[in-house]
Amino acid sequence: MEKVLIIMTSGPDTPHRCATPFFFATLAAAMDYEVTMFFTIDGTLLLKKGLAETIYPKASGKPVSSFLRDALEAGVKFLACTASMELHDLTSDDLIENIKLVGGAYMWQEAEDSKVLTF
Repeated sequence: MEKVLIIMTSGPDTPHRCATPFFFATLAAAMDYEVTMFFTIDGTLLLKKGLAETIYPKASGKPVSSFLRDALEAGVKFLACTASMELHDLTSDDLIENIKLVGGAYMWQEAEDSKVLTF
């Protein structure tokens, strides 16, 4: 199975950029790609319990949590950057379930093994 890696850097301060990466991840998973999302910089904040429910990419639209949930249900793997967690004073207890904590070197290995890499 071919792999896709999506690096998520956008967070609550840029809500209009937060849904599309989850949509693309879900679509790729439906097309039988093995999809991983690597959350870093402000993207890591989207994994904080309860936060994605408060972010709306479009007024009167669906919250980011809906797109996030679709991706998880499609089998997309979520990785959180340990350095960005430290940047935002987050611990694993602050995050939603099913998040693997990894360092930058792990992201590079995922990138090397992936057919497609996108930001």
